[in-house]
Amino acid sequence: MSFSDLPTLNATLNSITAILLLIGFVLIKRKQIQSHKKVMLSALVTSLLFLTSYLIYHFNVGSVPYPHHDWTRPLYFGILIPHTILATVMTPFIIFAVWQAFRENFEKHKKIVRWVWPVWMFVSVTGVIVYFMLYHL
Repeated sequence: MSFSDLPTLNATLNSITAILLLIGFVLIKRKQIQSHKKVMLSALVTSLLFLTSYLIYHFNVGSVPYPHHDWTRPLYFGILIPHTILATVMTPFIIFAVWQAFRENFEKHKKIVRWVWPVWMFVSVTGVIVYFMLYHL
């Protein structure tokens, strides 16, 4: 495996995270709490693996400029900018939400995940879109 393989790994990890987040959402709505916990912890792990791989890649490769100068360019940046901002901002909120769940403070957990879950889902899905736009258009 080389550094050039990491963007594909990152997109795969983002895809897995999004799927796990969706499954976790369904499980909690069905009140399958133990399964929800396992799936959401798995989503957390795949996100941590993504972050590790992402940082290794960009530490070694640097910034990758968007190569197209056509109508897709504003679309790309329209997706990339909120993706990047929300990815940065959401991390401490995810940690807080997980901490509240581990402390069994489910009221606080529920309040924060009403905001964190959709942002986490958005960041995971847009991460995959950014990957495809950057490496496969």
